[in-house]
Amino acid sequence: MSKIDLKVNRHPQTVDVEPSTPLLYVLRNDLHLQGPKFGCGMGQCGACTVLINGEAVRSCILPASAARGEITTLEGLAQNGKLHPLQQAWIDEQVPQCGFCQNGQILTAKAMLDKTPNPTDAQIREGMNNTLCRCMSYYRIQTAIKRAAKKMSGGAA
Repeated sequence: MSKIDLKVNRHPQTVDVEPSTPLLYVLRNDLHLQGPKFGCGMGQCGACTVLINGEAVRSCILPASAARGEITTLEGLAQNGKLHPLQQAWIDEQVPQCGFCQNGQILTAKAMLDKTPNPTDAQIREGMNNTLCRCMSYYRIQTAIKRAAKKMSGGAA
């Protein structure tokens, strides 16, 4: 066991775990965050996605000891009791069906919109390509991303 210092959702955290423990397990089991989900365990589906320094990262394959910088989970997007525009767009567009992939979809979209604030449909499809939705709600996801992009750029949703 080793003490590992992390910064999660703007808060410093110290955990005592094996260095090879996947970050996902630390977030869920030690820090009790429910946003990131275990999906495939191979970094392919995206359910476990977190942001590290703004980059979308698959936490199921990243050892906790390798997590350097600011980690943001779905719980960390809302600030001062106000949902992030992506979270609100997900509600407004009624995106969730089973809800399992929503963590990965929203965080992947956040990383994409931070780099490409006004994406085309093709850019959205490309940016979200490796984040799987079991319910096939991809059109609603795309619509929600466009709504959030407009809101984030100062336009009316």
